Amino acid sequence: MTLIQTNLQPSIVAGAYDLRPVRPSDAGLMALYTSDLRVAAATSSIPHPLPPGMTEAFIARCMAEGRIEDAWSIDGTRADMGEVMGVISLTRLDVGQSEIGYWVAPIFWNSGVASAAVAALVAANPQRCRTIFATVQQGNPASARVLTNCGFTYLGDAESFCLARGTTVPTWTYSRKLD
Repeated sequence: MTLIQTNLQPSIVAGAYDLRPVRPSDAGLMALYTSDLRVAAATSSIPHPLPPGMTEAFIARCMAEGRIEDAWSIDGTRADMGEVMGVISLTRLDVGQSEIGYWVAPIFWNSGVASAAVAALVAANPQRCRTIFATVQQGNPASARVLTNCGFTYLGDAESFCLARGTTVPTWTYSRKLD
């Protein structure tokens, strides 16, 4: 038996859910959900169709020494929900600055899961950020509401390349200053 160390990345309570470091056993559900075009097309980094091994590579990268991205599975086991309901991450940009990203499986959309996860991660501030940035596609107002409801401020319009769509899409950029 092999014990997998997650480099002291904390688990975080998010209301009825837990944010716990991603682990190899999450790969099946993560691949199932991210292979859904609705999920992939709402992100900039998930291609569609999902290539074999992509999920495992993401998990390995998020568990590696010296990583710049910490990722947590949104685990609903305590609420009798799915073990992996989505993923939320913080990517280090600069000293005191990170970018938050998240996706939630369609079956859990409009249930408050994303809001609970974002609020808990911001409150925990595991990377000791002074500022957290976020970008959402303009076609995804629900994700924008999650951010504004969690205290993020609109900064402006931009654009980002979406792998799943194979094109550039307009985005909204947000930030949240932390004490």
